Amino acid sequence: MTGAPHPLLAYFLAAADGRFPPADGRVTVLPPLPGGLECSVAFTGHAVVATALDARRVAAAGADGYGDSLAPGFLLHLAGPGGWIGVTDATLTARATGGPPRLPTRTDQDDHPRVRFARDQRADVTVHGDERGLVTLAHGLAGRHELSIELHDTRPDSRGHGRSLLRDALTLLPAGTPVFAAVAPGNARSLRAFLACGFTPVGSEVVLRPGQSRPSAGSGSAGPGTPL
Repeated sequence: MTGAPHPLLAYFLAAADGRFPPADGRVTVLPPLPGGLECSVAFTGHAVVATALDARRVAAAGADGYGDSLAPGFLLHLAGPGGWIGVTDATLTARATGGPPRLPTRTDQDDHPRVRFARDQRADVTVHGDERGLVTLAHGLAGRHELSIELHDTRPDSRGHGRSLLRDALTLLPAGTPVFAAVAPGNARSLRAFLACGFTPVGSEVVLRPGQSRPSAGSGSAGPGTPL
């Protein structure tokens, strides 16, 4: 990751330390993410939206800090015609444990769907894993350290592989480094594994890529970072 960090990163790092925006029902609007991506992140009672739309248009579309920042109508407005909208994920965080890395680097998985998806959405992606499954480690949303896993075998007799793989993945960064994961709430098996390995939920998020025809911010917009 190079250059100045996106201002959304400060919100994620504060949340990892247990510090959150005020639960005032308001929305903070930040500039769009690199690579043409935007996002809506919901914390308790406060939303943070990274977008090229001006802040007044975000407010006029019905976003608030009590859940409507992730409502389908608002996300459709944010993406605009022809835009792509990702799934709603729970935002989880834990601290890396450091120590000798317990997973080898993999260079033979470039065509794996999870690896291709990670490289489309994130930067500095590295791939690790063994017979249990794959781990991608990258600079993800707003530049945060982000990991994802996929098991090779999900049969009942593979129970516990996800948790052991996650614990080993946390050795890949220096001890104490905040690590984030975006997990679909409906993927209960994965969510339970992350929680069992010390990950804590801090919010929820949707990443999107606006359509090319969407208008950008107007000249009279409220300044970025100003809660509405």
